[in-house]
Amino acid sequence: MQTSPSLISTIVKQIRMYQWVKNLLIFIPLLLAHKTGDSNAIVQCVIGFFALSFLASSVYVLNDIADVEHDRAHPRKRYRPLASGALSISQAWILMLSMLSISSLLCFLYMPLNFVAWLCVYACATTLYSFVLKRIVLVDVITLAGLYSLRMAAGGVAAGVEVSPWLLGFSLFLFISLAFLKRYAELRDMTEREMPTVAGRGYHERDANFVMMAGTALGFVAVLIFTLYVNGPQVQQLYSHPSRMWFICPCLIYWVSHLWLTAYRGGMYDDPIVFAARDYPSWIVGGLVVLIAISAT
Repeated sequence: MQTSPSLISTIVKQIRMYQWVKNLLIFIPLLLAHKTGDSNAIVQCVIGFFALSFLASSVYVLNDIADVEHDRAHPRKRYRPLASGALSISQAWILMLSMLSISSLLCFLYMPLNFVAWLCVYACATTLYSFVLKRIVLVDVITLAGLYSLRMAAGGVAAGVEVSPWLLGFSLFLFISLAFLKRYAELRDMTEREMPTVAGRGYHERDANFVMMAGTALGFVAVLIFTLYVNGPQVQQLYSHPSRMWFICPCLIYWVSHLWLTAYRGGMYDDPIVFAARDYPSWIVGGLVVLIAISAT
């Protein structure tokens, strides 16, 4: 594969490096366990982050190879390197195998077997999602949410901490809400283009209201789980002023509402996590949550 500045930028786009922001979830168990002073745990999480990110990129490339015809019919996805022709199918296969090899090498050299096992589950689930599950209504959003939660489970193994069942419950409901949000944005886009179905998906135009109601409800269920967690013994042990953690609840309510209102108004085009990473109000909410957690410590 010829190396040039234009090819490098094409490769960066193809592996969707901007999507790596989702893999920062691997650090959540480390932060919540208050192990930020453990240098070994931090190093393991950093290596785990890159191992997971390169693996995810290999799956993104594989997904684009499988979806190239659908992407060419999409108003924005048609500009992806593979769909636009900037990258050939053979080059994409080489890139996919390269990303997979880097991830495998990092795991072999540095990561514990339990972490490797989680990454194997991730690879199998995402591959199955790319070829089968994303076309099955409702199963697709549950799978996406499970993959988000899997990132945190892998992060717990990397950091050597036990992941709280409360955290897994909260994340599962929140990420199902965000997965529904992603589908709702696609349905809105489909309606604007007067298409009866979402290309490569099993959703129809008339499903939009159900998706919106289910997604918003599940987002608020996640907030409810967080309120129950705040009142639990684990928070009492970890924080000197646990009652201050209650102030995080209105922040979460605002954030979930903000994302769904943005999508309802037609302003959501990216993956919700990627959108939040670029969204000014989301940064403010994130900053407030961090400050509240620090004040409670």
